[in-house]
Amino acid sequence: MDLVLLCVFLPLMTMAWGQYGDYYYGPYNYGDNDEWVNVYRQGFNFQCPHGQVIVAVRSVFNKKEGSDRLWNYACMPAAQSLGEPTECWWEEINRAGTEWYQTCSNNGLVAGFQSQYFPSVLDREWQFYCCRYGRRCPYSCWLTTEYPGHYGEDMDMMMYTYDYYIRGATTTFSAVDRDRQWKFIVCRMTDYDCPFQNV
Repeated sequence: MDLVLLCVFLPLMTMAWGQYGDYYYGPYNYGDNDEWVNVYRQGFNFQCPHGQVIVAVRSVFNKKEGSDRLWNYACMPAAQSLGEPTECWWEEINRAGTEWYQTCSNNGLVAGFQSQYFPSVLDREWQFYCCRYGRRCPYSCWLTTEYPGHYGEDMDMMMYTYDYYIRGATTTFSAVDRDRQWKFIVCRMTDYDCPFQNV
């Protein structure tokens, strides 16, 4: 009986999967030869190519290098239903040594990061590079788990589900470990224009 059910449902599941396409990103291309976008204790500016957004963040921590991290990012094109970006900008600076919470204003999606290292606090300040797609609005937003899981660990955050986008982050800073944990704010975006200016 189980074999009969399998024979009935397997073709249906295959057909349904084919209709909805591949819902998983990957493999990620972190740039040329998987190099880091920064060196320890130095600033950096990373922007995805036009029409692409951040889908993965990788980082390693080194206490001997001023409790700093190396960073790398992967980008993917936004869904065709969003169209082309209508404007892009840098958000306000998030100061080093403090906890913060920030989403892209004007319903924007994160398409880059800028950071500067401050040896006086052994931490970095951050800015998001955000892009807006017409008058699309976020919905079904949630926070990821903490990355890294513990201060001082390597970090590898990947967006596995298609049509979900990073809109910002909240971070905690440990004055003892001199490191941050990140929770990324992830949302879906409407396929239609909506009247809301910022959500």
